[in-house]
Amino acid sequence: MVSKVAEAAAPALTRPRRRRVPPELGIFLVLIGIALLCEILGWIFVGQSFLMNLQRLKIMILQVSVIGIISVGVTQVIITGGIDLSSGSVVGLTAMVAASFAQSSTWARAVYPALTDMPFFVPIGIGLLIGLVAGYINGQLITRTKIPPFIATLGMMVSARGLSKLYTKGQPISGLTDQFNFIGSGIWPVVVFLIIAVVFHIVLRYTRYGKFTYAIGANVQAARVSGINVEGHLVKVYAIAGLLAGLAGIITAARVQTAQAGMGVTYELDAIAAAVIGGTSLTGGVGRIAGTVIGTIILGVMISGFTFLNVDAYYQEIAKGVIIIAAVAIDVYRQKKRAKR
Repeated sequence: MVSKVAEAAAPALTRPRRRRVPPELGIFLVLIGIALLCEILGWIFVGQSFLMNLQRLKIMILQVSVIGIISVGVTQVIITGGIDLSSGSVVGLTAMVAASFAQSSTWARAVYPALTDMPFFVPIGIGLLIGLVAGYINGQLITRTKIPPFIATLGMMVSARGLSKLYTKGQPISGLTDQFNFIGSGIWPVVVFLIIAVVFHIVLRYTRYGKFTYAIGANVQAARVSGINVEGHLVKVYAIAGLLAGLAGIITAARVQTAQAGMGVTYELDAIAAAVIGGTSLTGGVGRIAGTVIGTIILGVMISGFTFLNVDAYYQEIAKGVIIIAAVAIDVYRQKKRAKR
């Protein structure tokens, strides 16, 4: 009897395992499909090529690089089962504060006349510190007071936006030094985005930090029982998200060579959209930086494609909302399918 069971099981044991298709492949195919659709519609309605215009593609990549930097941090937050609605406002606040320490002495209306012509690393360091502190506060609010991440980061979103307006009474900050502006010039924003993406792809996949992040998102109680300091780790994740939002704010100010309190509006929604489109599950425990990068590019192709096809900005927002809902619906379907298995 035992031998018969063994014989029956032998084929199953020796059968080669099916190679798992990377989830990013499906997202990449969606990207290719959207790009080709824009190309076809371009020839039909505009009489031009969408993909063959290198200048347009360059502008598109530069535009999404800032969102991409934010989305790397937001992805980690979502993997833990949380959410961060404050990143756009943190971009505005860090842009204002960093720019105020990056003004040239030739500018007549400097915020701090005695602190002009500072070395470029001073405003960068201050901006990063502002972002780090904002993220740290988010983490502490969530872990110590047990406020839901949605409410805690919503409060930070409103507070940071108010602080950015209060900082100079709503006045923009201009006259920034060439050293500081260099950070946002040329291809540098894209280079920074790619470096950040590669670093956190490695960190999430191969380090204890990454294992803890996924474990908390998959089952917070199991993570706690296994000895993970859940509260301490969550503070780290939110602090990193704030730090990356601060970096995005610095690059944004350097790119446009000025800072305004309204910078970064809706950036948090674009970053969440990029993460979700890239396969990050809003229920936590699932997500990859590679998918988020592709999701960010999909957003960029969509926005650039709509502009290329002369689609009204209002319709662009509607389409973006529909795509976010569709991405979440697909994620819910995946979760149900996984639960059945």
